Amino acid sequence: MAARVVVDWDGTVTCEDGLVQVLHAFGDPRLLAELEPRVGVDLTLHEEIALELASVTAPLEEVVAWVREHVRVRPGFAAFAERHRPTILSSGFGELIEPVLEREGVTGLEVQANSVQPRPDGWRVRWRDEAQCTACGEACKRGSLPDGDVVYVGDGYSDRCAALAAGRVFARDGLARYLDAEGVAYERFADFGDVAAALGAEPGSGAVERPSRSRGRNT
Repeated sequence: MAARVVVDWDGTVTCEDGLVQVLHAFGDPRLLAELEPRVGVDLTLHEEIALELASVTAPLEEVVAWVREHVRVRPGFAAFAERHRPTILSSGFGELIEPVLEREGVTGLEVQANSVQPRPDGWRVRWRDEAQCTACGEACKRGSLPDGDVVYVGDGYSDRCAALAAGRVFARDGLARYLDAEGVAYERFADFGDVAAALGAEPGSGAVERPSRSRGRNT
């Protein structure tokens, strides 16, 4: 059976982290410097995101219009999505993901993400899944991975636990540094042309071959 391809959204599909962009445009960006170093120390990722989103008070329609105009995706994503039909597994928000997919002409992908409750006193988060992972101790993405072989593409903290459970990983930025430190094998990518070339599927095919090389450790 062909491996399923799962991709993170913010900082992976998008060129920049869209939530960070939204905080700079509509919230309190000072929270980024204050809260990010505490994640994994005395805050969970969910707690960090909830505190940051509470500083956003703009109407959802205004934020969505800004996101559609300003959030950019990595080169090659539309063609990659058409060929491999990846699942988008995000710690972000469907309300901010779907408009960008629509703008890019990408339709029919499975999107697993959280949702927001926009309020004038600060946005609230509706979490897609709050079950605590037995591997990392947080509510993470690992439990939402499909059964069978998985190719995972990610860039940051939210991708760590899921990447350790995948059979093949493409990583950049913070996720790449984490996997280096853990001694876990992965493949670097700059854009989705890189990922498509590495997977080596024929045009129109969703088939993905697992690499023959071993991983750095068992997970």
